[in-house]
Amino acid sequence: MSRIGKKPVPVPQGVTVALNDNNLSVKGPKGELHLALVDEVVISYENNELSVQPKGDSKRARSMWGMQRTLVNNVVTGVTTGFTENLEITGVGYRAAMKGKDLQLSLGFSHEVVFQVPEGITVVVPEPTKITITGIDKQKVGQVAAKVREYRKPEPYKGKGIRYAGEFIFRKEGKKK
Repeated sequence: MSRIGKKPVPVPQGVTVALNDNNLSVKGPKGELHLALVDEVVISYENNELSVQPKGDSKRARSMWGMQRTLVNNVVTGVTTGFTENLEITGVGYRAAMKGKDLQLSLGFSHEVVFQVPEGITVVVPEPTKITITGIDKQKVGQVAAKVREYRKPEPYKGKGIRYAGEFIFRKEGKKK
């Protein structure tokens, strides 16, 4: 039995839910998201709660149950509050700036790195060493943060690079004479 799958997803006021076959549409104050559910689960909406149940007792149905419930919860949370990912830049001369709708990064390369921000994602640079990525789709926000971090991952000797806020970088001792 899935502990996560058993919990119903509460739907707050101001959020409308539409179910047809295995497609879920959720509309809220921040926007609208759609989710295609797998065939092994059944979703029901009653008393302002979405509940996900497995169709049968197969291994695949049981393994999809908790994951589909989490995806439904992410859709509801996304249209109500949204998701945010914070990145920090560490290193001498490393900085970020917004140039129109593009993110411009100075990361010690011979050229500036220009990252085109996809639709539905908002990138804000409050300080030259901090980047805030927000959006309603959790997967998209995480993917954009991972792509930005990929340009210069934190290295273990000096800790220079782009890291998630609060991420611990295991530091190594340098070469000894």
